[in-house]
Amino acid sequence: MTEQLTIELSNCESTLLSEIGIKQLHQRDIAQTYALAMASSECDSIDWAKVNRAIIERWSRSGLVRVKEMAWSGRCWK
Repeated sequence: MTEQLTIELSNCESTLLSEIGIKQLHQRDIAQTYALAMASSECDSIDWAKVNRAIIERWSRSGLVRVKEMAWSGRCWK
């Protein structure tokens, strides 16, 4: 029998905002954290507008679209 490991990100909003501010991290890195945050039990309490504004401020609206598409599709893990 194979056991499945479950991982959950905590403090999602602050983790995302912190990582967005780290210049060495790229959109794929943020998309991975974004994907984990979407799957987290904290998902409903995250201020997504605030997170999205931070992504736009760092990259642009098209950068936000790329991050979201990678997170939603799972391409961030490839």
